Amino acid sequence: MIRTLRVSLALAAALSLTTSSFALAVGLPHLPKFGAAAQAPAAPQKLAPGEWPQAHSDVPADPDIRFGSLPNGMRYAIRRQTVPAGEAALRLRFDAGSLMETDAQQGLAHFLEHMAFNGSKGVPEGEMVKILERHGLAFGADTNAQTGFDQTVYKLDLPKTDEDTVDTSLKLLREAASELTLAQAAVDRERGVILSEERSSDSPAYRVYKSRLEYLLAGQRMPDREPIGKVDIIQKAPADLIADFYRHYYRPERATIVAVGDFDPAAMEAKIRARFGDWKDNGPAGPEPDLGKIKPRKTEAKLLVEPGAPLGLQVSWVRPPDLRPDRVAKRRSDLIEELGFAVLNRRLSALSRSGQPPFIAAGAFKADQGHSAEITMLNLIAQPDGWREALAAVDQEERRAVQYGVRQDELDREIAEVRASAQAAVAGAATRRPAQIADEIVSAVGDQEVVTSPAEDLAFFEATVKGLKADAVSAALKASFGGEGPLVFMSSPKPVPGGEQTILAEYASAQKVAVTAPAAPHEVVWPYASFGTPGKVVETKEVADLDTVFIRFENGVRLTVKPTKFRDDEVLVRVNIGNGLQDLPKDRQSLAWFGNAFTEGGLKQIDNEDTERVLADKVYGARFAVGEDAFVLSGSTRTGDLPTEMQVLTAYVADPGWRAEAFKRQQTAGKTVHEQMEGTDGGVMSRELSGLLHSGDRRFTFPSKDDIAKAQLGDLEAQVGPHLAKDPIEVVIVGDITVDKAIDAVARTLGSLPARQAPAPVPAGQRLVPFPAATAQPVGLTHKGRGDQAIGYVAWPTNDLWANPQQALETDILGEVMGLRLIDELRENQGVTYSPSVSYAHSLTWTGWGYLAASVEVPPAKLGGFYNDVAKIAADLRTKDVTPDELARAKKPRIDRLERSRVTNQYWLSELSGAQAEPRKLDFIRHIIPGTEQITAADVKHAAELVLKDDKAFKLQVTPAK
Repeated sequence: MIRTLRVSLALAAALSLTTSSFALAVGLPHLPKFGAAAQAPAAPQKLAPGEWPQAHSDVPADPDIRFGSLPNGMRYAIRRQTVPAGEAALRLRFDAGSLMETDAQQGLAHFLEHMAFNGSKGVPEGEMVKILERHGLAFGADTNAQTGFDQTVYKLDLPKTDEDTVDTSLKLLREAASELTLAQAAVDRERGVILSEERSSDSPAYRVYKSRLEYLLAGQRMPDREPIGKVDIIQKAPADLIADFYRHYYRPERATIVAVGDFDPAAMEAKIRARFGDWKDNGPAGPEPDLGKIKPRKTEAKLLVEPGAPLGLQVSWVRPPDLRPDRVAKRRSDLIEELGFAVLNRRLSALSRSGQPPFIAAGAFKADQGHSAEITMLNLIAQPDGWREALAAVDQEERRAVQYGVRQDELDREIAEVRASAQAAVAGAATRRPAQIADEIVSAVGDQEVVTSPAEDLAFFEATVKGLKADAVSAALKASFGGEGPLVFMSSPKPVPGGEQTILAEYASAQKVAVTAPAAPHEVVWPYASFGTPGKVVETKEVADLDTVFIRFENGVRLTVKPTKFRDDEVLVRVNIGNGLQDLPKDRQSLAWFGNAFTEGGLKQIDNEDTERVLADKVYGARFAVGEDAFVLSGSTRTGDLPTEMQVLTAYVADPGWRAEAFKRQQTAGKTVHEQMEGTDGGVMSRELSGLLHSGDRRFTFPSKDDIAKAQLGDLEAQVGPHLAKDPIEVVIVGDITVDKAIDAVARTLGSLPARQAPAPVPAGQRLVPFPAATAQPVGLTHKGRGDQAIGYVAWPTNDLWANPQQALETDILGEVMGLRLIDELRENQGVTYSPSVSYAHSLTWTGWGYLAASVEVPPAKLGGFYNDVAKIAADLRTKDVTPDELARAKKPRIDRLERSRVTNQYWLSELSGAQAEPRKLDFIRHIIPGTEQITAADVKHAAELVLKDDKAFKLQVTPAK
C-alpha cells in the first residue's frame, strides 16, 4: 500500500518525536497516509464483527490476500509469500490499547502485553520464550510485541515454516489471546521490568512530545493515556485489575491474525480455524473510549523549557478527525493534497540548504492523531538564538504557498518522483519480506483501510495524476491550513525572555510581512552522463560456489558482482576507496562525524537541489561514511537506474562540490548535540563508549564541543579528498542485475577514470588499537537526566577474527549463552531491568582487537548487584558446561538469523566488501554456519576460560550527575 509521499531527510529529522516501543503507535506526528480536507462525520464507521473495510468500499483489496473471519468474529488475513523460501511472519493484533484503560488501569494494557510471555494455562511461566528460542526465534529480534493508544500487536517472525514451528507459534498466540494465568507473583516480578522501560524511555525528547500532545489535544483523552501509564499504578496494581482489562478487551471480535509466508494458504486457514475457532468471550465487552472533542481555540502559544532538547517550534491547526470510510474519492483528494505538501517541503528543504539557512530543518504535513484530531503542522528545528528568523521563514513559505499556490513544474517533479517509487514497489512486489507485508496489513487494520496491492496503488496514482493541474493541488493545500489555532508550540533548551507573549508577538510580526511569488525555476541538465572512454576489463575471475564474479579494469578499479533474486528490481552498490580510518592519524580527531556534509555539499557542476530535480524520475542514493577499512560511498537503486546510480557515485569520487554551506549547517546542528546526549544515560554512553573501547584513539572518539566549533571544511577535505582522488577503488554490486550490465555501468563511470595508484600495505602501527586495561572499579561517567537512570557495562578483550576464526565463533556463542542467563537472572528472576544485553565483536581490521560485553539499565543502587551477577555468571561459565538446552537456544536462533541474512542483498554487500583484497573473507563466509553448528558445550566452556577473566574486565558506569 502507498502510505506516504516523499518526506525530506530534513523533515524526518525534525519529526523524530517518538522515543520508545510503548509509544510506537503514537508517533506525533504520525506521517499521513493521504490526508483529507473534507469535513469529517461525527463518528467512525463501525464494522460488524468479522467484517473487513472492503465490505463498504470501492477500493479493490489485494487479490493475493485471503481475507476471512471466524464465527466468533475474529478476522484473519493470509498471504503466500515464497521469497525468501521457508520463512513467515505472524501478527496477532488486538483492537485494545491504553485509550481503553480506566483511570485506575493506566499502564495496564502495556503491562498485560508483558504478561503474555509470563505463563498461561498451557505454557508454564518462563517457558514461552524458551520454546520459541528452541525453534530459532530470538527474543526481541523475532519475538516481540508493542502496545499503543488503540492497539496491541504480538509479532513472531518464523525462520522456518515446518509443521512444528507453525503449530507451536499459533499455539502460543492462542495462549496469549485467552489463556493467560496472570499469577500475582509473576505480575510482581514484572513490575521492575516495566519500570525499567519507563526509566529508559524518559528523555528530553519524550518529555517534549508529551507536552506538545497535551497542548494540541487539550482536554481530550489521548494525552492522558500514555501507553507506559502511571508509575504508581505500575508499582501497585493487583493482578485482578490487569485480568479485568484482559477479559473486557482481549476478545475474538477485537482480534485479527495475519499470516504471511511460504506456506499453503488453505492449510494455514485450516490451522487458524482449528486453533482459534473455539475461542469464546469471557465476560462482557469493555466500552469504547470517549476520545473527547476539539475545543474552540484562537491563536495561542506555549513554551516548554527542556534542557537537553533541541530548539523545536511548531505552528499547528487542529480540526476534528477525518473519519470517512476508505473510498477511492477520499484517496484521490488525499493524494492531491499530499502532492501540495510535497512541493512545500521541497521549498523548505531548499531553504535549509541555502547559503544562509534560517533553520536547520523544517517541514509541513497533515496527520491524523489516533482518530482524536487532524492536525496540520509547520515544524522546524533551529538554533536557540535563531528561532525568530526560523519562524519568519517558515511562515513566509506557508503563506507563499497558500497565496500563490504551486507551479506546474513543481507538481510535475513530485509526480515523477512518486511515480518512480511506485513503479519500483510494483517491480519488487513479489520479493517483499513477509514481515513487511504483515506489518502493512496490521497498519491498515488499525486505520480501517482496505489493504491494496502495489499494482493497484500505481494504477490509482496514474489515474489521479493524469491531467492533474497545479490549480487543483494549490486549492487542496490552501484548504489544509485551517482549523482551531494557529497554535504555536516551542521547546527550548533555555528560557526565552518574555516567554509565550514574546513568541506570540514574534509570530504576529512575521505575519505582517508581505510575501512574494516563488521564483521561476532555472534550466538544469545532468552534467555527469559521461566520464570519457569506457574502461577495459583486463581480468575476470568467477567464484562459482558463491555465485560471485571478480573483475579488474585497466585503470585498477576492481568490481565484485553478485547477481541475486532476493529482491526483484533492487540493486545495492558500495564503492570502497582507500583504507578509511586506517589512513587517518591516531592523534587527531577524525572528522567522520561531518560525513553527511560531503554528500550534502553536492557536486562541483550541480548542487543537491538541482540534482534531485533533474533526476526526479530516477531511483538512486548517495551516502558517505568513513569506514574502518575504506572511505565508502553507497546507494540503492532499481535495475534500470544502475547507470544513473554509478554516474552519481562516480561524480562524488571525481568531482565533489565541497560546499561550505553544507558543512556549516551540520556544524550548526552540532552546537547542541552534547547537551542533547547528556540528557540521558544512553546518550552519554553512545557518545563515549567507542573512544573508551579504543583507548582514546582519536579516530574513534566523538568530537568535543570545541572540536565541532573549530572544525573547518578544509580539514574534512584534507582528511578525505586526497584518498578520493588517488587511492584504489573497489566496487561491490549486489542484486537484480546481470554481470554484463554491471560491468558496462562501471566501465562507463569509475572504470573510465584515470588510473589509480596500486594498493599499498597499511603500516602495522596504524592497525594497532589497544583495548582498555582492566579496572577494579568502574570508570565513571555522568549524565544530566533523571536521578534513577544508570547504565552498567563490563567488557572483556578477545581477539581479531583472523587470529582464530573458529575460536571467534565459539566466543560468539558464549556471548549468546551469557545473554540468555542475564535475561533469566536480571529480567525474569529479579525483574530489575527491561533489556539486559550482551554484545561481541571481532575486528577484521584492527590487529588483536575484539571484545565481549554485558550491559544493563538499572537504578544507580542496583549497579553493584549487576557487577556481582555478571561475575557469578562468568565464573559459572568458566567452571561448568552449559546445558544442552542452553546451547541449543543459543545456537539455533543465531544460525537461523545467519541463514535468513544470507538471502538478503545487504548481507552480501557487506560480506563481499574487501573480499578481492582479503580472500580469507570468502573462506569465512563458507565456514560461519558449519563452524557454528559444530560448537559444543566444551567449546563454550573453553571460550569462557579464555575470555571471562576477572583481571581482564573493563568496567564502566553512567550515573546521574550530583
